[in-house]
Amino acid sequence: MSSTVKSTKRHVHKPSPAARPSQAHTSGTPADWCVGIVTEVEDRQFLVTSGNLRARATRAASCLLEPSNGDSVACLRVAPDEVWILAVLQREACAEQVLRCHGNTRWAVEGGALTLDAPELRIRGDCLEVSVQRTKLTTDIAEVVGRQFRLIATSVKVIGGVLSTVMDRVNHFSKNYLRTTDGTDRVSAIHIECEAKQLLRMEAEHTLVNGSKLIKARASQIHFG
Repeated sequence: MSSTVKSTKRHVHKPSPAARPSQAHTSGTPADWCVGIVTEVEDRQFLVTSGNLRARATRAASCLLEPSNGDSVACLRVAPDEVWILAVLQREACAEQVLRCHGNTRWAVEGGALTLDAPELRIRGDCLEVSVQRTKLTTDIAEVVGRQFRLIATSVKVIGGVLSTVMDRVNHFSKNYLRTTDGTDRVSAIHIECEAKQLLRMEAEHTLVNGSKLIKARASQIHFG
């Protein structure tokens, strides 16, 4: 009994070099991390000391807290002469916290509210512009000090217990002026003038006119009674 062995050759198709996909080997920029201490601040440049390393560093745009002397900072060194401060890790409790941004800055909050909570809030600037649909201010004591104050509104309503104003000069103009006083309405001045183009009317249950030296009435017709 004879056995026949048949050998089968498998042909594997090898793609040509032109058909092979090209593999591009990309490598990122090498960088080193370090933690250092800010020992000098001059003209937005910071001298960071980390062991034997002493390098000039620049604050990154994402690091809003302005570094100061003695701060522990996290740094990223991209090149021997290019060091970036990414975050302030630790600072003394008595040091001032300064958040600094360069250029136009805008806070955008979507679907929520922005709340500023502090024992004392100060706003300083050359110009303050607020544009809202509704404003509500609640305070115990309010004081406004300025050289000029201008209010433009369709309707103004002031409700209070006591109103006291001190002015050198007051100019008032209105098309209609109505005033109602439940108690005493008194005007004290050196010289008082009341002028009406058509009609001047004084009406009361008792009317007293007292002139220490002179009382004078002049008209084309004078009627009493």
